[in-house]
Order: sequence, then C-alpha cells, then structure tokens
Amino acid sequence: MRFRSSSPPLLTAFSYASLTDVVLQLLIFFLLSSAYVIQSGVKVQLPKSETGERGTKAQIVVSVNADGAFFLNTKPVSRDQLRDGVRSMLVEQADPVVVIQADKAVSLQVAVEAMDIVKSAGGSKFLIATEPVE
Repeated sequence: MRFRSSSPPLLTAFSYASLTDVVLQLLIFFLLSSAYVIQSGVKVQLPKSETGERGTKAQIVVSVNADGAFFLNTKPVSRDQLRDGVRSMLVEQADPVVVIQADKAVSLQVAVEAMDIVKSAGGSKFLIATEPVE
C-alpha cells in the first residue's frame, strides 16, 4: 500500500542574511578597534625594506632620531645612560631582542655606534626596524 501526500515536501533553505549581518558586525568592530591601536615611541622615519619581518619576542627598543639623539624605549638618554639602561634591561628580561630604530636621515656610523653601545652592554641579538615598501 502506497501513501500519497497531498502537499509538496518542505525544502529547507539557508538564509545568508544572518551570516551577512554577523560578518558585517565583525568587520565594523575590527575597523573601529584598530583605530585605537597607537604605536607609541620616538618620531623616527624608518628606512623601507621589501623583506621585513615582525618580531614577537621581548624587545628593548633603542631609537636614534634625525638629530642623532639616543632614546631607550622612548626615554631620551645619553650614550652612557644608554649603556647602563640596556645592561639593566638585559638582566631583567629572558632572551631579549634589541631593536634599533634609526631614522633614515641618520648616518650609518651613528646606527653602528648604537649597536656597539648595546653590544658593550651585553646585547647579542639585534633587529633593525624598517617600514614595508608600499
């Protein structure tokens, strides 16, 4: 015996409207929250590089502005204070990486002097900060 249904079978349809709303809300959230991410530091125009990488380890930032002044994590320091400050930070952090942020107008000699000061303080891992090529 065969039973027949008088109504057609119900087809389930997926509605993309709710998925679109969720994706749009996530997009708005990330756009708004990214506006509040401000990179504090010394105003330095970094040189450009095509093969830059992002560092994720503990970092000590040594900056040299266009005038040749040294900064240790945004604090202006003299050459002797830089050596002492880096030495104390190296003791506090496990396996730190020292990031050298030298303005592109600074001569290579001044950037090498910054590396020499950090090396004399006990630093052994260096990165040179650059901007990506657009």
